[in-house]
Amino acid sequence: MAEESRADLVAAEDVLLFVNAAITATGQREFHSGAGAQRLSLDFLHEYVRVNYRTVYAAALALDINDHNAALIVRHLLVSADEASADDKRVEGRLIAARLAALPPQRVYRLMRALRAAKVNNRRTRAIFRDWLGARPDLGFDAVKYRAGLKSAARHVHLPFADAELGDFLFRPGRRPHYAHPLLDAHRRAHYEQGALYELPFTVAEGFAARHGVARETFLKRVAPRATRLERLRFQGRAGAPAADLAGLPLTRLALFVLSLAPGERAARRAELTDALRAAALRAAGPHARSWGRVAAVLDDSYSSAGSGVKRRRPLAVALACHFLLEALAGAGAYRGWWTSGATDALLVRPRGATPLGSRLLDALEEGPERVVVVSDGWDNAPPGLAGEVLRVWRTRLDPGLRTRVVHLNPVYDADGFDVRRLAPSVPTAGIRDAEDLPALVEIAAFAEGRTGLAELSTYLDRRTADFVASVR
Repeated sequence: MAEESRADLVAAEDVLLFVNAAITATGQREFHSGAGAQRLSLDFLHEYVRVNYRTVYAAALALDINDHNAALIVRHLLVSADEASADDKRVEGRLIAARLAALPPQRVYRLMRALRAAKVNNRRTRAIFRDWLGARPDLGFDAVKYRAGLKSAARHVHLPFADAELGDFLFRPGRRPHYAHPLLDAHRRAHYEQGALYELPFTVAEGFAARHGVARETFLKRVAPRATRLERLRFQGRAGAPAADLAGLPLTRLALFVLSLAPGERAARRAELTDALRAAALRAAGPHARSWGRVAAVLDDSYSSAGSGVKRRRPLAVALACHFLLEALAGAGAYRGWWTSGATDALLVRPRGATPLGSRLLDALEEGPERVVVVSDGWDNAPPGLAGEVLRVWRTRLDPGLRTRVVHLNPVYDADGFDVRRLAPSVPTAGIRDAEDLPALVEIAAFAEGRTGLAELSTYLDRRTADFVASVR
């Protein structure tokens, strides 16, 4: 192999390794490693890829990476702006603006506070965030819900307020006897008028309710019309809380909600929950529905799928969501899922036992599917390494012609390995955070088979960058 080609393959591996980390890692504690190790490992990867592959580092903003890493990339690009050429800055500026528009506002305000603390306040940074603030649909709402964040941002980017009462609300509270903006005025009245708090956003009203000593049950019942769908989901089952509307929920979020219910309640609501999961899976599958032929899945519900205290049941929820999504992607009646515990009722799965991935892979491959998707953290331990051997023998002896495509999706970042844990060199592995991203991740995983280099990967990233920037114009 030519030295240049070898270097390209190494570069492609480095980039894919970073993409896997940026999809799965959040700097939080995982089942097998602590938060400190996760943050240290992730910080090293960001620094390494930014210094060596700045162009693809910025292009990662166009991929399905998680919000934590998107904010980190934006921050590192702005802090190290003097390392970029003028052309690179133009591309980065478009990517940053597009990604900021897709991020939750509280995370953008947090990012601005971090940049302010780091004393990053050049003209480019101010222009990017002034544009973002100018595109916010209602700064009055932000002033009430994200008051500290908006105050800090306004100071940092030298934001001139065209609306004088917004400036008074943030920097000279108590100066006006009333406000023309209904939310600003409700916030003023809520300090002494209990009824006004029900005109405020849910999280702001919570603070005033505690200050006025409002009973939790009464508060939840009266504030229900102001609560968002996710806020209702969070308080589902509490006294006074309104029933959550499951229609339209994202698939992985819905799977997390299902797993939070006791097995008895899941069984009692079987039809409602199953219908909601299948509807969400069909929405996620989109144009790919019923197009994947015969599909088998090996799904990890071992004890480690319980996740950690801050990411409770996340790996199991991803596996459950993938189960329903793969059912929607496969041809009619052409899907079968194999849980590592041997469970046959997906709705009642729970974290338990060891991880016999090798045995379940044999079961899945025996039926001759066109695709096998493994969703697991990769800790194959019953017996250790059997899954890797099964895949090696299958690929080299039984199916060298790739009649069956096998892909491994891993929802857990391995801090010690700087990547998601792999099952076998012959099987592409990609990180996954939300099951909805599965079709795109299978496409990325193809690059990890070692037969493509940096040129093909760069072409793919250029296409995703163009599509991403165009999608938010």
